[in-house]
Amino acid sequence: MIRKLQAIAFDCPDPVRLAEFYAELLGGRVVKDEGDLDWVEVHGFDGTPLAFQRAEGYRPPRWPDQEGPQQAHLDFDVDDIEADEKRVLELGATVLERTDQLREDANWRVYADPAGHPFCLCLH
Repeated sequence: MIRKLQAIAFDCPDPVRLAEFYAELLGGRVVKDEGDLDWVEVHGFDGTPLAFQRAEGYRPPRWPDQEGPQQAHLDFDVDDIEADEKRVLELGATVLERTDQLREDANWRVYADPAGHPFCLCLH
């Protein structure tokens, strides 16, 4: 029997940098073995731990081009999308799609983390 989801893992070129991004974003802490920086985790926030593993020759997904599919993405509930957008951009994210500029009823926006993985801020 599977008891629980242990972690969600992402390939990336720099596990420490990406773990620091998500730790700051989520209010968690970076957990790493100083002897092995090819696998780094983020714990200490409300949710399943995130893990980041070094992938040589990593190629980020491309939004929304399915030639380099996103494969997976994270959705984060937010109360103030403007303030949280400012925060993720300061942390190193980039805007992939401002859905609010494309659709009047859109309550989410799409970003890429520093390694290019798509994620969304969703107005709660």
